[in-house]
Amino acid sequence: MKTPAKTTRATLALDRAGIRHSLHVYAYDPDAPRIGLQAAEALGVAPGRVLKTLMAAVDGRTICLLVASDKEVSMKRVAAAFSGKAAAMLKPADAERLTGYHVGGISPLGQKRPVPTAIDAGSLTEPGADIHVNGGGRGLQIRLTEGDLVAVLKALVVPLT
Repeated sequence: MKTPAKTTRATLALDRAGIRHSLHVYAYDPDAPRIGLQAAEALGVAPGRVLKTLMAAVDGRTICLLVASDKEVSMKRVAAAFSGKAAAMLKPADAERLTGYHVGGISPLGQKRPVPTAIDAGSLTEPGADIHVNGGGRGLQIRLTEGDLVAVLKALVVPLT
């Protein structure tokens, strides 16, 4: 197994913003049916505390979504959150090209081009609680507080599931 880099565009973005965080490496399983759930299990963290990063489009505009690894997004709610009519997930190749990250390692932080981001309100518990997001590499998670994540991403917090 290749060990992920400890410095990624995601960690650099947090460092530049002065956000306290910690890195957690785990054995990434590319064959896992649900990568976020596999990350939670490997880290010994409740699935609701690991947010998966999803790349989608609303009326052709690229967006980033964060939702607990044990939940599924509602495309109807996603479209409504961005005042659009239709939402659809991006194809993996498009998500990789637009973010600069590989599927399984897409972080909401440090993407090639910042895009509007929404976090599922039901996936957050309290601003000071710890949450995990992908660190910009397969097998790398970043732990930080919910409030810091919302602030650094300038994210909408809306119902998405």
